[in-house]
Amino acid sequence: MLNRAQLISEIHKKRSFLCVGLDSDKTKIPKHLLSEPDPVFAFNKAIIDATRDYCVSYKINTAFFEADGWMGWQSMQKVFDYIPEGILKIADAKRGDIGNTSHQYAKAFFDTLGADAITLAPYMGNDSLAPFFEYPGHWGIVLALTSNPGSADYEQQKVGSEFLYEVVLKNTCKLGNPENLMFVVGATKAQEFEIVRKHAPHNFLLVPGIGAQGGSLAEVVKYGKTADVGLLINASRSIIYASSGFDFADAAAHEALKIQVEMAGFL
Repeated sequence: MLNRAQLISEIHKKRSFLCVGLDSDKTKIPKHLLSEPDPVFAFNKAIIDATRDYCVSYKINTAFFEADGWMGWQSMQKVFDYIPEGILKIADAKRGDIGNTSHQYAKAFFDTLGADAITLAPYMGNDSLAPFFEYPGHWGIVLALTSNPGSADYEQQKVGSEFLYEVVLKNTCKLGNPENLMFVVGATKAQEFEIVRKHAPHNFLLVPGIGAQGGSLAEVVKYGKTADVGLLINASRSIIYASSGFDFADAAAHEALKIQVEMAGFL
């Protein structure tokens, strides 16, 4: 487990607030790995070995593992177990359901898989999220303003005088605090970070959309950085699929290092 103080310490030690997204699509991993007993784990192991010095977090997209049934869950468990101590382990599972179900989801990801944090969908309300905040030392990461075009369908609709994502920010802040609550805010919505920070001035933000989705790191830092940094910038495809050849791990390390060097300039 990694608490807030430890996360901030790691950020300054590594001079990085990079989160590497492990979106392990079996159709995109290098073909030479397909002869491995567990190709998905072999791929992730190599990526972790190559990037661990440049990031402070890994975000495991559970869908790419769940798609393979029980074998995928075995691979996912091995990936969680392999991530080194001192690096935040995020289960990107986007869960959120009625209380009893959420209790089981929390148990599955926190107790069984060993995740430090999980992404949460807030549509069903605070009672669907509350069970995840009953685990000391763990984080709930609530979807607020996402980077996909469909965010305009709901998240950016007005509820009275406010956007729906503002209502989500205000209401979910009642569940947790900056020690255990983060929000997902897309990098492609950089100027909206001013609104986000009005409601969540001290919470960490998990920010997808840098790299393949075209978000600007400088813009995100300008509008979203706090005294404690307060940002985890996620990059997935631009790092893990930087090459599809035998040099895929070296290429991933190169891309992660480029981002880390840019981040160091903001610290």
